[in-house]
Amino acid sequence: MQSLMVDLGERSYPIYIGQNIISAELIKPFIKGNQVMVVTNETIAPLYLDSFLSNLSGYTVDVTVLPDGESYKDLNHLNLIFDELLKCKHNRTTTLIALGGGVVGDMTGFAAASYQRGVDFIQVPTTLLSQVDSSVGGKTGVNHSLGKNMIGAFYQPQLVVADISVFATLPDCEFSAGLAEVIKYGLIYDYSFFCWLEENIELLVARDADTLMRAVYRSCEIKAEIVAQDEKEGGIRAWLNLGHTFGHAIETHQGYGNWLHGEAVAAGSMMALALSSKMGWLPVDDMQRARQLFEKAKLPVVPPANMTAADFMDLMLVDKKVLNGQLRLVLLTALGEGVVTADYSKDKLMDVLNA
Repeated sequence: MQSLMVDLGERSYPIYIGQNIISAELIKPFIKGNQVMVVTNETIAPLYLDSFLSNLSGYTVDVTVLPDGESYKDLNHLNLIFDELLKCKHNRTTTLIALGGGVVGDMTGFAAASYQRGVDFIQVPTTLLSQVDSSVGGKTGVNHSLGKNMIGAFYQPQLVVADISVFATLPDCEFSAGLAEVIKYGLIYDYSFFCWLEENIELLVARDADTLMRAVYRSCEIKAEIVAQDEKEGGIRAWLNLGHTFGHAIETHQGYGNWLHGEAVAAGSMMALALSSKMGWLPVDDMQRARQLFEKAKLPVVPPANMTAADFMDLMLVDKKVLNGQLRLVLLTALGEGVVTADYSKDKLMDVLNA
């Protein structure tokens, strides 16, 4: 097992990464009261819920099982968590535990931020994407029909446990979707990591344990470094949204869940790189290296054929990076070097959207 800290002063917390590491000894020190609410979904519950609950003997434990999928990440289904918390009379010392992927983690964290104005929660992510991205950093929330992740809060967990043994039950498409976020870290922040991914992508796709451990650890390490510098996305943390402005537009337009988040991020990242190249910031050869890496990870590199430039612009303007009417985008000035800017050619953006 490896560990690292998200350094946020009094709100700092550890991330534990390893194989078959989920245990009472690891989790119980982070539970302050005697009540626990485990939130999971219909896919994860039959696979892992019983074994997970065996680690919580001695507590009053209740369970909320949500339907599985991005299409259920909304205020209506968030209320299912509140319903159980209130029905089972959970108090301010309760701890919520998210046992699932990004949707479960985001919704559980938002419920924890809101219930009685804030209770503790723990992240036990069960997908590659949630282990390397959404479980770390305290972004919580739900979708709205007009925009993804537009309702939420920054609220940090007490602990993240990333057990890579759960990847054995992860479908190939979900695993590939997680690789999109891993590749993102190399593109925006760490060129040497990008090169390492190029050299090891076949082992990653084959789910080699040692290679996965290194990829998950370095991804979490980069995210922790960025969050420690900029918890609430006033500066460098926005780099983590490479491809997301385009990608969220794809997810919203296609209907939540029809494109997996990582699939949309991969296609959106290539759109961001194409604009970076058109601006003269990124050599075409480097853009092609990124494209080949996404393709080897079995990810899409072009947006849906049924989306027009107008579709993209309508949805991209409902984005958290819009500031004073200006759409800011995460672009690259080189591989490993991200930038958030509104200083790009609008004509060249339209060329990318119309390609």
